[in-house]
Amino acid sequence: MPVIHSHAAGIDVGATSHWVCVPEDAVAEGQSSVREFGAFTKDLDELVEWLLKCQVKTVAMESTSVYWIPLFQKLEAAHLEAVLVNARHVRHVPGRKTDCKDCQWLQRLHSYGLLNGSFRPSDDICCLRSLMRHRDNLSKACGQEVQHMQQALNYMNIHLHHAVSDLNGETGLRILDAILGGEREPKELVKLRDPQISRSTVEEMEAALRGDWREEHLFVLRQSLENYRHLLKQMEVCDGELEKVLAKVVVNPATVVEAERPKNPPAAEPKSKRQKRFKKLKAGTGLKRDLSAELTRICGVDLTRIIGLNVLGVLIVISEIGVDMSRWRNAKAFCAWLGLCPGNKISGGKVLSSHTVHVVNRVAILLRTVAPAVGRSDTWLGIFHRRMRARIGPAAANTATARKLACMIYHLLQYKEEYIDVDCLIYQEKIRKSRIAKLCKQAEELGFEVIKKQ
Repeated sequence: MPVIHSHAAGIDVGATSHWVCVPEDAVAEGQSSVREFGAFTKDLDELVEWLLKCQVKTVAMESTSVYWIPLFQKLEAAHLEAVLVNARHVRHVPGRKTDCKDCQWLQRLHSYGLLNGSFRPSDDICCLRSLMRHRDNLSKACGQEVQHMQQALNYMNIHLHHAVSDLNGETGLRILDAILGGEREPKELVKLRDPQISRSTVEEMEAALRGDWREEHLFVLRQSLENYRHLLKQMEVCDGELEKVLAKVVVNPATVVEAERPKNPPAAEPKSKRQKRFKKLKAGTGLKRDLSAELTRICGVDLTRIIGLNVLGVLIVISEIGVDMSRWRNAKAFCAWLGLCPGNKISGGKVLSSHTVHVVNRVAILLRTVAPAVGRSDTWLGIFHRRMRARIGPAAANTATARKLACMIYHLLQYKEEYIDVDCLIYQEKIRKSRIAKLCKQAEELGFEVIKKQ
């Protein structure tokens, strides 16, 4: 097999040490081409110096947990090409599996050009991604504290969280503050409810606020509420840091060949060309600042016009994939990377499996999550979701709709075009023609002829 990368190295990444293998002709005669380095910063600097001394130009390394990140950044700073490899793709090491053999196997495969690098966005997007993932952890921690408050209320047989839509809403928090302030009379607590509440009547809420007040559960309720509000303050600080990072994101100019630009579908009648209005929530873990203008500057288009995506959703998408769509060959490759395409596991001419590949991707999770809401809309994508749901079930329909959304995101970011809402009548006519063609084909196979009614 011909050698593609003659100056390639392989690194087996570990928690406490890294094993490195370089080509045999890169070291002096009698010296080993495999060395072990520690995981401290001083050891990483020595590792990079040794690679430069051996005239290594490209390095393949396994994506082991998060231990590869400091080493990857050191290699990038030294202007070495670092190829991050999925450990599942190179796990079949011949012979006994050891760290020493792993790095030799990586170096050998990489020298033959058989390894594909994993996706890693630019450094400014990586900073944004770290903050968004931290914000997601804070949001989940807020949800846990709300569950602790609900559990404390259940122990006291207080059904406030059943009488209001959200315990962490304005009414719920006012009543909780009054309870922790010493108020126990249901008639007084009910006066704090919002007049617009429709989940329960005044009498039902008053009955829900009668229970067994116990000091130990009130203590848990107080601490959970304090933790919840502390996490909200932390989230506000995180949102402020997000704004600073967004301002530093570099916008790459679009380079599109007009011959490669696909033809746009027919648009619907423009009802009103107004943007989605940002809703500032007084309570909860949503965004308190409108970042739509900054996101439009970064993306070049307004992605919030896509059905089902709001400002927070667009922020999650950009923080995970960036705005450079040239990293994928086309929209199909992008959807396959997200794990939204059917598999094609075939052996001996027989299809063994066509299930979608299991991929843990935050963008794919987001698109699958918004798919049911899209299916309830009166748009062409809502029609598509309902058709798929009736034919292949809700789970597969969510995946199919998520793939459509992914194709839209790719197209808008790649070609910098405004979102076009497809005309529902044209889409339904296309479905009608497809059904007629299918019916004519079935009739012909059965020996019949379809005649159009005059």
